[in-house]
Amino acid sequence: MISAFRKILLLALLPLAGALALYPAQAKPADDTGAKVMAISTRGGNVHQRLTLSQDKAAIVQLDTDAHDVLVSNPELVDAVVRTPRRIFLLATKVGQTNAFFFDAAGKQILSLDIRVEKDTLDLQGLMKAAMPNSSIQVQAMNDNIVLTGSVSSSLESTRANDLAGRFAGDPKKVINMLNIAGGQQVMLKVRIAEMDRNIAKQFGVNLQTAKIVGGSTPIAASTSNQFALVGQALSDLSGAQVGQVCRGGTGQSLNPFATVLQGAGTCSINNNVQGQLQALERVGLVHMLAEPNLTAVSGETARFLAGGEFPVPVAKDLQGNVTVEFKEFGVGLSFTPVVLSPGRISLQLSSEVSELSNTGAFTLSGGATTQGLTIPALTMRRTQTTIELPSGGSFAVAGLMQHNTKQVIDGFPGVKDLPVLGALFRSRDFADDQTELVVLVSAYLVEPNAENAFAAPTDGFVAPTDPETLLLGKLNATYKNKSDAPMTPTAEAPVGFIVR
Repeated sequence: MISAFRKILLLALLPLAGALALYPAQAKPADDTGAKVMAISTRGGNVHQRLTLSQDKAAIVQLDTDAHDVLVSNPELVDAVVRTPRRIFLLATKVGQTNAFFFDAAGKQILSLDIRVEKDTLDLQGLMKAAMPNSSIQVQAMNDNIVLTGSVSSSLESTRANDLAGRFAGDPKKVINMLNIAGGQQVMLKVRIAEMDRNIAKQFGVNLQTAKIVGGSTPIAASTSNQFALVGQALSDLSGAQVGQVCRGGTGQSLNPFATVLQGAGTCSINNNVQGQLQALERVGLVHMLAEPNLTAVSGETARFLAGGEFPVPVAKDLQGNVTVEFKEFGVGLSFTPVVLSPGRISLQLSSEVSELSNTGAFTLSGGATTQGLTIPALTMRRTQTTIELPSGGSFAVAGLMQHNTKQVIDGFPGVKDLPVLGALFRSRDFADDQTELVVLVSAYLVEPNAENAFAAPTDGFVAPTDPETLLLGKLNATYKNKSDAPMTPTAEAPVGFIVR
């Protein structure tokens, strides 16, 4: 019994079949209905052919011999309708494979068809062509799966094509992506980390000491010793100027205004009982740091680079007293993951840092009677993590820092330090200024492999000196001219070699 849908489809195909009966030809699309027409000659005996049908589409088999019976091995996939003895309709209903056999009135087999039913991918092919005109993508169906072949210009287009095919198939697992990426997929990243750090410290202070004996036996002493509170001490205790003399406790001992009373008469002759010390100190420091790590990686893969080292950090102790350590990295580090979106667009997930060991913030663990103390250094670090997009050969300043810290402390004797002129003798000033400028520059390039002789290494052309050259001339490397056996190929008119500074 024929369903209502199939009856409607047959009524639509009957006029087309009548027209094709007048013009037998090879298999070809009849019109926009999607039906295929196969004109097959069976006069030579049993004929075997293959037929591919799209799901929910039909094909018309046009014979030159009357067919009496038609047998389909799996009617759930393909339904055969015999309209006339020489005109048979094949209707594809489900995806799969089956075969059909045609017999004449005598029961002799005249035709066998291997039929494969698959999804119609023409609409998906057109959609991909419209969405990605610069790519060459072929879409094929294999049973219930979609196979993508051809080439695309970037991994982004490959992902988009895979998503479209997954939507069309109804399940992303039914998509077989065999696309090739035509564009260059190796990215070289060049990072420049430049920093200038300028430190200025100034200290100015006056310390006074006086001693006097009143009434022949009563000592009176006064002194000012204003510590520089910003750093806790003077930049250099040995720097400064001193005027006057006050008694000392003995030869080479520290100042002691009461030495006369404590040591007895005759130990110190007080020629001048007032002493002043002036400290005017200044320190300027400059730190210049430049790191340029370069690294190459394939699109979608993560690459890491570290030029530095590792230092141990205790993390635990077991019952036997054994200490477990964990190593922490420091130095110049770079990690990035490039994704080539197109020949003119590169997406970068970047993480770069420069770290160094420092005593500032270090952890110190004091030891016991039988154990030594432990000091774990801290790290001074400059780190940046970001995601950017730039063309091949383009550059970005991904991070920048302008930091200016100013500190100033004034110590003095209360009340007296505020006097207009004499107050300067009773106070000290501590000043510190720290200026830091930091910038991180990133450049990305699409690169390709090259021949070995196209690259140069820092060791190219190095020649170790002989013992006489080292002992007599003080050379760390040999000097050579352009000879046939010279290690360097470029032409040079004068002696050349490495310069060691």
